[in-house]
Amino acid sequence: MANTTDRAGMMTAMFRDRDSAERAYDELRARGYDKDEINVVMSDEGRKRHFSGETKGDSTELGNKSLEGTGAGSAIGGTLGAIVGAVAAIGTSVAIPGLGLVVAGPLAAGLAGAGAGGLTGGLIGALIGAGIPEERAKVYESGVKEGNIVLGFKPHNPEDARYFETHFQKHRGEHIYY
Repeated sequence: MANTTDRAGMMTAMFRDRDSAERAYDELRARGYDKDEINVVMSDEGRKRHFSGETKGDSTELGNKSLEGTGAGSAIGGTLGAIVGAVAAIGTSVAIPGLGLVVAGPLAAGLAGAGAGGLTGGLIGALIGAGIPEERAKVYESGVKEGNIVLGFKPHNPEDARYFETHFQKHRGEHIYY
């Protein structure tokens, strides 16, 4: 693990395909993490590629989370009030058209709460604000632009951090950071 001394930090991993991300997300949920504790970051293009063909019969919790905010994208303006209002209206998932991102979880509220000025820092700024080093944030931003999915959460305890590091590696997680 890259950062075992910061027990309050966020653990993140990047996944190149939907199946790997689904397995990681499902394992987090099975181990007691609430959907609102799990950050999901992908580009709008990545969301379309991985999740747009879902029908009612094949939808998944991660897919639903990635689609929650997409209908409200046009409601998100450049002012703090409009952004916070949109997040409040749709929960913890938000589509950010100016950045081409779909962000779900606590990070969405942080991005929205930063207002228009915070959006200029984009994904890198939001990840750095969540405690991810700039170098790692740049790797994630590049991966998200390529269509990858980044999951992040704050482990409840050191055992969970070790468990998920192993689990994410087993399911093709890349650039695992804690």
